[in-house]
Amino acid sequence: MKAGIVGLPNVGKSTLFNCLSNAKAQSANFPFCTIEPNIGVVNVPDTRLQTLEELVKPERVLPATVEIVDIAGLVKGASKGEGLGNQFLANIRETDAILHVLRCFDNDNIVHVDGSVNPIRDKETIDIELQLKDLETVEKKLEKVGRAARTGNKEAIKEKEVLDGVKNALEQSKNIRSLELKEEERLEYVKPLQLITDKPVLYVCNVDEAAAKTGNAYVEQVKEVVAGESAGLLILAVSIEADINELDSFEERQMFLEDLGLEEAGAAKLIRAAYSLLNQQTYFTAGEKEVRAWTIPVGATAQQAAGVIHTDFEKGFIRAEVISYEDYENYGSEAKVKEAGRMRVEGKEYIVQNGDVMHFRFNV
Repeated sequence: MKAGIVGLPNVGKSTLFNCLSNAKAQSANFPFCTIEPNIGVVNVPDTRLQTLEELVKPERVLPATVEIVDIAGLVKGASKGEGLGNQFLANIRETDAILHVLRCFDNDNIVHVDGSVNPIRDKETIDIELQLKDLETVEKKLEKVGRAARTGNKEAIKEKEVLDGVKNALEQSKNIRSLELKEEERLEYVKPLQLITDKPVLYVCNVDEAAAKTGNAYVEQVKEVVAGESAGLLILAVSIEADINELDSFEERQMFLEDLGLEEAGAAKLIRAAYSLLNQQTYFTAGEKEVRAWTIPVGATAQQAAGVIHTDFEKGFIRAEVISYEDYENYGSEAKVKEAGRMRVEGKEYIVQNGDVMHFRFNV
């Protein structure tokens, strides 16, 4: 799973990346500070994992992770190769989701590439470049499909009809994620094209300290503009996150947050939001050697979940022994859950629930 941080130069992308990954990407007050994409593997905060650790006392604990990529800033003309456009667009195409950082604060000491703060204009700048690149991809595909459709190929005629609708939406400056399509049409004809504007997006409104809790007028403008788009929105004071990141102890960080009236670091919220944006959920395995969080798509079956551990588990799947996280927490141990008759035996078609604690029986 890979989420890419994007935005115009100088909106706080690399500072945010540093907060998330502690990788210390270069961040400075000039455009194109980031050229090569920085990559960090970030643990997904999950209090359930801490509870299981306290109950099981394993030798080690392994959390779920998300890969975060800090991608070079984009400028007008990127779709035609301006600035670092070609490189930027190639990097973003490889991600599964987009974290779009928008500058929503005033500060004369931090240069804005367009000379003034306007998050709606900034969003449109990037949207247009991504839409133009997607339009190029769709038009190339339509050339091929159109030739087949002219021969009377029914499948090609249907695909052309869908892609004509996609092209029309892009020409009207619409992002494909907000386009209403039948699920089978999206999966069969649109997903294989890896269109950038079809990727799930979380808009990150980078605010100053005063707006960290409730936002500001800039944030309200963004909310209004993205209301009709299938997207998430998060308010984050990246400069505060950077300050929190410099504190050594958990206690110091909590005191800092309390002084600001915040319950937890925004970086933790963002990581969980990215995880959710990717339509992922967690199940656990718990034993004396290891308590571990495993990542699976929402809607995955028990057999598919087993395959995340090892392909042999999936091939030779016999059954899954399942304890809900709530039962594990309430009863305090696997043995007590069994005594209470709360452990379930499920087959290969069982749809795994978020937080299930599972053991797999298999034979290869």
